[in-house]
Amino acid sequence: MMATLSPQRRMAASILKAGTSRVWMDTKSIEDIAEAVTRDDIRKLIKRNVIQKKAKKGNSRGRFKVVKAQRNKGRRKGQGSRKGTKNARDPRKRRWIRGIRAMRNALKEMKDSGKITRSDYRVFYKKIKGGAFRSKNALLLHMREEGVLKGE
Repeated sequence: MMATLSPQRRMAASILKAGTSRVWMDTKSIEDIAEAVTRDDIRKLIKRNVIQKKAKKGNSRGRFKVVKAQRNKGRRKGQGSRKGTKNARDPRKRRWIRGIRAMRNALKEMKDSGKITRSDYRVFYKKIKGGAFRSKNALLLHMREEGVLKGE
């Protein structure tokens, strides 16, 4: 007849500081476990490795890592995968800042290298701030058309 070991399992769980489902008992030593009545008896069985604590079960991140790597490559970002609007995913302000910084840096480089004068720098700086140019390329095209750039 198989002895019910639930009191021993409960005591072992308490001693091992784990849930009852994480308590492993050696099936070869069922008699010894059934005889263990006190917590001290259970401690001795734990010391003999007749009762052990099972490892915690974790979730594998393998699949997640594969998908993340694909997203970094630009995959899986199609219409069906999007939740937010275009402006929620990449706010207008952030787009504006990116463009403005690129244009201002280009303008500064041109001034420092002597391709444009300080007064031209100031004029174009204000135009950039006013949103006159869509991009850095648009700015450069306009400057070439006006003949402001020296050495080109």
